[in-house]
Amino acid sequence: MTSCWNKITICEMNTNVNIVEVLTVEYRYRSSHIFGSHNSAMTMFRFCLFFLVLSFFVPVNSQAQIAELPWLTDAQTPPSGEFNIAPLKHWQANLDQVITNRKQWQRPGSLGGKSPRETIKQRWLDYLGPLATRERILPKLEILKSEKVEAADGVVERILVKYEVLPGDFVEAYLLKPLKIKRRVPGIVVLHSTVENSIDLPAGINGRPEEFHGLGAAQRGMIAIVPRNYLWPTNYGIEAKEMADQFLAKYPESKGMARMLYDAQVATDILAAMPEVDQNRLGCVGHSLGAKEVLYLAAFDQRIKATVFSEGGIGTTFSNWNAPWYLGKTINNSFHHDHEQLLALIAPRPFLLIAGESADGDRSWPYVAKAMAVYGFYTQKPAIAFYNHGTGHPLTGEAEKRSYQWLTEALQPASIRSK
Repeated sequence: MTSCWNKITICEMNTNVNIVEVLTVEYRYRSSHIFGSHNSAMTMFRFCLFFLVLSFFVPVNSQAQIAELPWLTDAQTPPSGEFNIAPLKHWQANLDQVITNRKQWQRPGSLGGKSPRETIKQRWLDYLGPLATRERILPKLEILKSEKVEAADGVVERILVKYEVLPGDFVEAYLLKPLKIKRRVPGIVVLHSTVENSIDLPAGINGRPEEFHGLGAAQRGMIAIVPRNYLWPTNYGIEAKEMADQFLAKYPESKGMARMLYDAQVATDILAAMPEVDQNRLGCVGHSLGAKEVLYLAAFDQRIKATVFSEGGIGTTFSNWNAPWYLGKTINNSFHHDHEQLLALIAPRPFLLIAGESADGDRSWPYVAKAMAVYGFYTQKPAIAFYNHGTGHPLTGEAEKRSYQWLTEALQPASIRSK
């Protein structure tokens, strides 16, 4: 049997992340078939089929585990009072369809129809508009400046970059990473809140330290990207209406939230392409405006393995989701669906909802309770939790602490998580 090596360069569509990549592929071919005989091929087929069928019925415990946090039990307990609703055990797909296991959740319908999960996903993508599924090309980064930041656990490098996110539309972002990295580390997409200094806040340049999530992630051994939201024409000063009007004039068939999703996925592409980042350990965190963005990023990008959502208003009536730069007037008007469906798409990946009795509060718990049903289809230990500090919209020190604990626990290497 002979074999040889060769190299080819191809342009390939990665269907998992919807990004066009140019790859140099080293491949090996042999003069015989991959299997020595028909029988061995059939044996391999039956072996794979057995585990495929088994996976539909047996809950998966090899991923999305949050087991070591002392506050987890309380964070999965219903609040007292009006919203004391027990976690659900089933998912109500429609008036006459109740789903009780993962096979029903993921199995295509009769006559070639989509599964309940795919139906929800496609419904929301159609609603967001074509930009939500547009192909992306990994952009070239222009380094504007780089500086070293002293930290208790070592030095962090903070790099300001600029790139073209859409034709003619440029944004800036901070990359923050430990100066000394010995192995691949988790990557965190940090999406900023509605503050005048946009990306400077999470990058740790100025503002409330509780929201220094980009700098904080790097100080804890991770690599973070902090991209600027499209509503800021520069890093200093939001012009929401003007920027939304410009976007909607250029992309009239897409919602503002589609632009935010697209931009967040480009940032994820950049992060995943960094050689120091473990592509299998990506997370995201956002407060207020940023929380809205991470909800959609996690729902529609399977690369995101852990999410922290703080005071974004999980319900579509809880905050200004009907603003033109988000979903517009059609939400709760002609489109009668809510965000528990996006939480269901995120399952079984870890999701922490932080509330302060402002945009989110005890009234947010029913969304978590509904999503727990779908989490239960995958694992006996659902990795979705709710923490209400009850002190208002700003992130607290305890909420910040739990954010890092959640991401650190969820993004541990598989070898550690399986022990």
